Amino acid sequence: MHRIIRRIGAASAHRPWVTIGTWAVAVLIVMGSAGTAGGTFADDFVAPGSQSEQAMELLEERFPEAAGGSAMAVFAAPEGQRLERHRPAIDAAVARIGDVEHVTTVAAPFTAGTVSPDGRIGFAEIAFDMPSTELGPESLAAIIDAMEPVRDTGVVAELGGDAAFINAEPVSSGTEAVGVLAALVVLLVAFGTIIAALVPVALALVTVAIGLGGITLLASAMDVSGAAPTIGAMIGLGVGIDYALFIMARCRENRAAGQDNPTALSNAMGSAGSAVLFAGGVVVVAMAALSLTGLGFLISVGLSASLVVLFAVATALTLLPALLALLGDRIDAWRLVGRRRPVKQAEDTAWWRFAHRVSGRPWPYLIVASAVLFVLAAPALSMETGFPDAGDDSTSTTHRRAYDLLAEGFGPGFNAPLLLVADLRGPGVDAQDLPALSARIAADPGIAMVGEPRTSPAGDTIVVPTIPTTAPTDAATSETLARVRELVPANVSVSGLTAMTDDLTEQLGDTLPIFIAAILAASFLLLMVVFRSIAVPLKAAVMNLLSIGGAYGVVVAVFQWGWLKDLFNLEEPIPIASPLPTIFFAVLFGLSMDYEVFLLSRIRENYDATGDTTESVARGIAGTGRVITSAALIMTVVFLGFIANPSPLVKMLGLGLSTAIVLDATIVRMVLVPAAMALLGRANWWLPRWLDLRLPHVGLEGADDVSRRSEQVPAGASGRG
Repeated sequence: MHRIIRRIGAASAHRPWVTIGTWAVAVLIVMGSAGTAGGTFADDFVAPGSQSEQAMELLEERFPEAAGGSAMAVFAAPEGQRLERHRPAIDAAVARIGDVEHVTTVAAPFTAGTVSPDGRIGFAEIAFDMPSTELGPESLAAIIDAMEPVRDTGVVAELGGDAAFINAEPVSSGTEAVGVLAALVVLLVAFGTIIAALVPVALALVTVAIGLGGITLLASAMDVSGAAPTIGAMIGLGVGIDYALFIMARCRENRAAGQDNPTALSNAMGSAGSAVLFAGGVVVVAMAALSLTGLGFLISVGLSASLVVLFAVATALTLLPALLALLGDRIDAWRLVGRRRPVKQAEDTAWWRFAHRVSGRPWPYLIVASAVLFVLAAPALSMETGFPDAGDDSTSTTHRRAYDLLAEGFGPGFNAPLLLVADLRGPGVDAQDLPALSARIAADPGIAMVGEPRTSPAGDTIVVPTIPTTAPTDAATSETLARVRELVPANVSVSGLTAMTDDLTEQLGDTLPIFIAAILAASFLLLMVVFRSIAVPLKAAVMNLLSIGGAYGVVVAVFQWGWLKDLFNLEEPIPIASPLPTIFFAVLFGLSMDYEVFLLSRIRENYDATGDTTESVARGIAGTGRVITSAALIMTVVFLGFIANPSPLVKMLGLGLSTAIVLDATIVRMVLVPAAMALLGRANWWLPRWLDLRLPHVGLEGADDVSRRSEQVPAGASGRG
């Protein structure tokens, strides 16, 4: 594989202006197409095969009026006043809302009787001619504009409800740019020259730009989650900078060893470039595995992130060599004062000495490092998941303010409505039995109110709105939902956004073990093929699980337990977003494999040359320690920049990923890896001969004259080389 990567790099470097021009045209085409033909983002919260999905499909078929999306224009008079005093202005706003596209009906609060008992808060229920997930933000923006004149009279006017929450425009905190600037500082320290530091950042920005354009185009062909662009940008910035960093660092190392620029670049592409291709492939596989969940919004996140990573690999393998060929020695221009340092041999580095220290006493280091990760992971055992609702969003959003007003005026359960859908064609309850069923449901201690039934024009479907007493993410609401489903007969289904997200959370919990097993199996096979080993992929999987577990624990302690919540701008502890464990595992497993591949490829390269396990590990760590540390710092500061994002899911991802990267690059790569490999000795590279003959050969060697040792040892061997 390294020969192919060499040729790709050589072709790009031979015609640098053609390569750069091609990328410029590609970016313009993709961004231009995204602006004209791109789709809008919407979250699909349907769990395939669930009771809530069956109910919504029934409504779409027989009772489209009830299946359409809904929102609520919420009005609140100033303290000490009644809303009736502002009735003319509110009625005028309701009339304007009725003229907005896709709005079918608007029920004014005074005529519909939807005013709170104290008379200060009321809402107008808005019905749309399409489901909330298909509505898009344009109609909602028009409704907000229609409500604007009411605010001039002193009335608080906010837009809430399912449609407003689902179609809310993503809000950026602006701190993502701070993360990029911090990454630039790390690169300045790592390379010592301004030009060399700017190149990886430029490549990452190209990756993110064309990646986000591609995600927007993807949204025109399928439903794409509103979180996909943010997650794509987060991953794109991290891997875009890191992949360029790994190749540039190897190229500079080759130049320092006396190679001329073309040779140094060619050898760097053959070694680090091959590792970039393989590492990027692992990330793509991990993210694409989200399709195994069968959940639309997770599939869209996985495909979007995979698209961005593919662009990151492509820029690193083509655009980067073109830029390096053009710059030549100018890559070292604008050197920082005092940053010219002599090139050290591996034996002169702290990384080499530390690796030998760990290899000399592997058991104490292995036990202590593992204990630290287990302690950090302990809170994850009490993880409670729930789907984020409007109450978890920032108070700067209109749907969150509407949520709070509705909870204040009508109770917390008003934001968690359930929808009972009766199919009168099926055996079970009929129209005459419905009042008795409603009475039984109303008697449940978790139900605040059972509304008036609505019957379809054909008379074969009845919808009964039901309001629980507790908030959407309250565990008691899930218990109430379960009891209601036990009360209703076979031809009655329970739906509504609360039931849909509850079904989604349950399905995520059911599919997570299958998802994790699939990623572990795929990564094991890939690493076994590349490194010709049984122990190496097993060790990588176990250690990645440890770092992921530690990050899970930190996220639970901060968000669920509320530790340091003020530092993270949390108003109160919240449950872990149910999509987080799945998305987080896919992203982190793929990214942590980057460091695993870069480290192991250097270790294997040294082992093939010397046959000494301990020394090859020490030299591998010495050769990659500074680069991996710099890459980890870059990833960390980029991910930390997303902690200020108003979205709870993005905030959790930012903290979790940054924590996991730190753990992975320090405790795992610098302590656990050398300790475990020292204990295993030559068994690290054991592979049954029959299996070796049947597996394809995909090497990451950086030099054509490196011969692969075929020495096979039994699995129990543990010599130090």
